Amino acid sequence: MSDLSTEAKETVESTVESVKNAVEDDGFDFSQRYGDVIGKVNETLDKVDWSQLGKAGKVGGILLAVIVAQILIKGVLDTINLLPIIPGLLELLGLVVVGTWSWENLTTSEKRNAVVDQLQTLKKEYLG
Repeated sequence: MSDLSTEAKETVESTVESVKNAVEDDGFDFSQRYGDVIGKVNETLDKVDWSQLGKAGKVGGILLAVIVAQILIKGVLDTINLLPIIPGLLELLGLVVVGTWSWENLTTSEKRNAVVDQLQTLKKEYLG
């Protein structure tokens, strides 16, 4: 594992050096350097033995994915909230959906009992 860390450090150092050299040159080509950096990162990631990562690595990866997803969702919701009429329409849509579902599933005692049975079945299935 220490060999991998040494190789990764050397790859990062060589990437940083190539970026410094590119910035010093007058003919800086961002797309070419970006491709070089991504290529070197991919090479380094290909050298990692992912089977040794274990549960901690998997949990860390899942947490990272959740954090990124939440940041993206927040960005989308903030953008929607900037539009003047959309948030009100979405609230109205939510009320219509809840009202329709309630009308279809809660109007008679048989339908209410069926909903309660479905909830109990889901509880047994997921919680044991």
